[in-house]
Amino acid sequence: MTVTTAAQAAYIVSALLFILSLAGLSKHETARSGVVMGISGMAVALAATIALASQSISGTGAALLAAAMLIGALIGLWRARIVEMTAMPELIALLHSFVGLAAVLVGWNGYLEVADHSGEDGGLTGTLLGIHHAEVFIGVFIGGVTFTGSIVAFLKLSARIKSSPLMLPGRNALNLGALLAFAVLTVVFVMEPHIGLLVAVTALALALGWHLVASIGGGDMPVVVSMLNSYSGWAAAASGFLLDNDLLIVTGALVGSSGAYLSYIMCQAMNRSFLSVIAGGFGVEAPAAASDAEQGEHREVTAEETAELLREASSVIITPGYGMAVAQAQQRVADLTRALREQGVDVRFGIHPVAGRLPGHMNVLLAEANVPYDIVLEMDEINDDFAATSVVLVIGANDTVNPAALEDANSPIAGMPVLRVWEAENVIVFKRSMATGYAGVQNPLFFRENSRMLFGDARARVDDIVNALSAARV
Repeated sequence: MTVTTAAQAAYIVSALLFILSLAGLSKHETARSGVVMGISGMAVALAATIALASQSISGTGAALLAAAMLIGALIGLWRARIVEMTAMPELIALLHSFVGLAAVLVGWNGYLEVADHSGEDGGLTGTLLGIHHAEVFIGVFIGGVTFTGSIVAFLKLSARIKSSPLMLPGRNALNLGALLAFAVLTVVFVMEPHIGLLVAVTALALALGWHLVASIGGGDMPVVVSMLNSYSGWAAAASGFLLDNDLLIVTGALVGSSGAYLSYIMCQAMNRSFLSVIAGGFGVEAPAAASDAEQGEHREVTAEETAELLREASSVIITPGYGMAVAQAQQRVADLTRALREQGVDVRFGIHPVAGRLPGHMNVLLAEANVPYDIVLEMDEINDDFAATSVVLVIGANDTVNPAALEDANSPIAGMPVLRVWEAENVIVFKRSMATGYAGVQNPLFFRENSRMLFGDARARVDDIVNALSAARV
């Protein structure tokens, strides 16, 4: 068996492992095995690619390739070890930008390799040459949009720039104009390729990617991360066509299609238009400025009073949010859950589709703390149960439990389905202060008659409640 044949066989194995990885990651119970399969598939793919590359590169080239892989692996291991769960969304956005940048570089290399300034076309003629030029142009465009879009997402998620949407005059016309210009430039490039056109489409793609994501508000950023994941997949697939790499095409298509579907599901859950979000808010009017003024008088509660309320409760629902991740309170929340269940209290979790900054953010945290999978329910599964619930603990959530989404047509989050926690008999809200959430919208929940505010670090307050419950048992 030749090296080429062996590599192709390894690519098939890798593709199957990637498909099994996606299947495994779709359920809590099989998520770990899904991750292992994904890692295994990538290891096989890397080994096969190195074997193929060794046939056509010099000793110096092989050394450079090995050095690049080693440096990249060390940086990846370092970042993975030190990153906090709260910083995972922006890290993922940053990694997406690398995929986009790689697609741009592969596209440029494909152009320079096939058609140099002397007019030689590397053996490609006629229709094949036109297809190649189209692959180059489209790959560079998708990669450029992914690169700068991911950079903006990283900056927003890490609070380095404002999360509010950029509302330029005629922004929709700018986006449509950019797409139209791309279509025209593609036709011209296929007919008469010129490096100036490639420079133009690269600049156009970088500008469009920046503007598309900058025009999307903070409340929709979890969808944006998923959307950029899809873009990075299509960028990888475009690179696969240029490099004649079947595995890259298959993997890119898997990532691109699964990311697009996840984005669509999240948009449905948030009552957002999928096309509007991926088009940078196309067709959406600039939202009215959200007021952060308090809308009444809030009432406070102590950890001891909360513990007493929980002891007398028959059912409890916990709705976690980004604040739980910031406080790293998931382990203590799991301890509280076990303590209450030992006392016969029915405890469940209600998870909003966009709780946190990343799809599945809260599910990962709770799984990390060994919270039983069967009591972690999605919004649609639990929303009708709040009315019959004794106590709801809102731990670090804000926009996902905001009744203004359903009651205020002028709210920036109007129409977004939320967890109807206010229907419960008692609501305890864990917050550091009365500040607004990520979307910058004040929450009327805080001022309702059945709501109480428990201020302070979430982990410390949950710890106080667990201690109070333990003391009462003694």
